[in-house]
Amino acid sequence: MNVFLESHNINNKAGGLGTFNYQLINAFSKLDISDLDITLNAKHPEKLRKEFGKTFHYAKYSSLERYPLFRKKTKYDVWHSLNQNTKVEPFFKPKKYILTIHDVNFVEEIASDMHHEVNKRFIEKINRADVITYISEFAKQQTHQYFSVKGKPEHIIYNGNPSEILIKDIAFTPSNHPVNKPFFFSIGDFIPRKNFLSLVQMMEKIEDYNLILAGNNDKEYGYEILNYIKKANLGNKIFLVGKISDAAKQYYLQHCTAFLFPSIREGFGLPPIEAMKFSKPVFLSTLTSLPEIGGDAAFYWENFDSEYMRDFLFSKLEIFEKNKDFFIEKIKARADFFTWEKAAKAYLNLYKE
Repeated sequence: MNVFLESHNINNKAGGLGTFNYQLINAFSKLDISDLDITLNAKHPEKLRKEFGKTFHYAKYSSLERYPLFRKKTKYDVWHSLNQNTKVEPFFKPKKYILTIHDVNFVEEIASDMHHEVNKRFIEKINRADVITYISEFAKQQTHQYFSVKGKPEHIIYNGNPSEILIKDIAFTPSNHPVNKPFFFSIGDFIPRKNFLSLVQMMEKIEDYNLILAGNNDKEYGYEILNYIKKANLGNKIFLVGKISDAAKQYYLQHCTAFLFPSIREGFGLPPIEAMKFSKPVFLSTLTSLPEIGGDAAFYWENFDSEYMRDFLFSKLEIFEKNKDFFIEKIKARADFFTWEKAAKAYLNLYKE
């Protein structure tokens, strides 16, 4: 069986889609897939070939593939679109087309007009799909809220935990901020829905702690946050460290007092379950998929008033410290519920079905 994974987002491991692509493919490589010929699509296939060898076939991605004339001419039994927003499509209709939907935030962030190009393109993908998978129940509900899936078979396959495998000897030492205070940590793409500004404003009212924010901040929202930090004279306790390595991420997760993630839109939310792998108290918003993913192992802010966020944070940290064994057992169990092996097996079963 020939399976094509539209996986060109794998190049950006700093984002959720890139992480999903890489972790799922890495999990496939550890299973018995001898009865499948799986082709990966990537801008730098030589990097994947160096890591995975003959486990997969490789196709070189080009931006020209977004245009019908330049689509790949190979016929495939299964075409799996790993990202609902990709413009890369098959030239010939495969026997089965699987579409994985992470979220449809674009309806709320770009345009609710169904005649807008981004929505028209997504409707075409739904029409093209034979099977639809979602990374959370919320992603399914959100899709149904705005679009008709026309009775197509649907499956919810949860993501795994990117920090399932812990680095034993972390070769990382912070160099761009002081380490003499306890700190809170958060990570994500610097876009408005991550709501990092609420954390910055909360930190105005907190003493004796630092805040480390990691992620691609070289964009408009990152500049907005940086300007706020400068104007409020918070540069001595809030540090934007940019994109970081896995070792750096695990260092911060291992040493932070708590992981803070007040996002207002998430199809899944990988960072919170990574923090749980390190037995850290996790603070989330009550919005979108986060309560589904965090379950009863996380604490939830109900609004983003800075004083309320501060008071809630420290009151729950006090409860956590007084009942540490109880909470750590619950947190670890939640982190271990999500595995890439489980996700990969579910997708492989779907291909074979």
